[in-house]
Amino acid sequence: MTIDITGLPAERIVFEISPLAELGCALHALAEPGHHPGLSGWATATAAGLKPDLADRLHEAAFLWTTTFSDVFLPYAGLRGGDGRAGATLAEELDMLDRLDEDRFLGAALEFVCASPYAHGVASSRRRALELAASRGPKQLDFTRRLLDDPAGVRAWLRRLFEDCDQAFFADTWCRVAPGLAADARHKTELLRRKGLAEALEDVSPAVTLAEDGPSRSGGENSARRIEVDKLVEGATTAVDPVVGGGVSFVPSSFGWPHLMVLHAPGWRPVVHYPVGSPQLAGPASVELLEHRMEALAHPMRMRLCRKLARTASTTGELAETYGITPPEVSRHLAVLKRARLVTTRRRGRYVLHQLDVAAVARIGSDFLETVLR
Repeated sequence: MTIDITGLPAERIVFEISPLAELGCALHALAEPGHHPGLSGWATATAAGLKPDLADRLHEAAFLWTTTFSDVFLPYAGLRGGDGRAGATLAEELDMLDRLDEDRFLGAALEFVCASPYAHGVASSRRRALELAASRGPKQLDFTRRLLDDPAGVRAWLRRLFEDCDQAFFADTWCRVAPGLAADARHKTELLRRKGLAEALEDVSPAVTLAEDGPSRSGGENSARRIEVDKLVEGATTAVDPVVGGGVSFVPSSFGWPHLMVLHAPGWRPVVHYPVGSPQLAGPASVELLEHRMEALAHPMRMRLCRKLARTASTTGELAETYGITPPEVSRHLAVLKRARLVTTRRRGRYVLHQLDVAAVARIGSDFLETVLR
């Protein structure tokens, strides 16, 4: 996922908190507690305290935060003529949601019926939207039909729903998490000012990096620069669209881990929604490294070699003798395992010993889960 920031002034890169975005993540955690094992206590207690009417309405609109994270939770990024900044309160951001033009609201709200909403424009075809919704069941079809027939009514319905969530549980939740999120945003703003964008991005996540390609194609003084987010999905956007207005926002989330989300819809300012306070792991593996590791372990002979190397360090000759293959064949298999960073080597005299990195193998399950949910 790439965001073109060539020529973007540093002051247009902002770290800020968003109550509406955090409400979206909280609703997702309620709907998908399996994605967020660290929040199981909060989710159980909150769900148990919901009034039946509110629980039913949340279930009715759950498509907006279950399988996808709808852009309706980031309305400031889609406002024409705005500054792209989040609101100070939930009420301010709900006002921004009210001011989104109808096409943008429909496009954001209909993401749940389209696998690739940014590529195909979900609001462009009523028939296609209804076909996609029908394939997902009668409840989604009914919601989609209501949305297309009365977008203003559904928008007002959603606002009341979010306001009722605020009264029922989110106001207290926001009071608890907002100070930590604000502190994180201030820290990264200061890091950006003192040490530059690359350092600030590294502090967001090792999966977010700055790439520079030298002089831009236009021949200007600015180097071509982009922010790259390592995800299983592909997409590209720009933070320097003159029609929308230049800028990119980074929004921290307490409820978001392991999701690292990028708003890259055409005609919207890009937003990177990143988790803070996540488990202190070794750092997320890149998609490429995870692919190498899973491909390396898919071969039956390499699985057998790993079994031996997990128990004891061995030389190439010992492995060849154990499994009845030639030393060159062992070397080829070891090269694959080393490229995947699953095997370490050390020299003992004239012998080279190979051993399985058990900690790296143990990370594969969590790396896979974090990567597909990122």
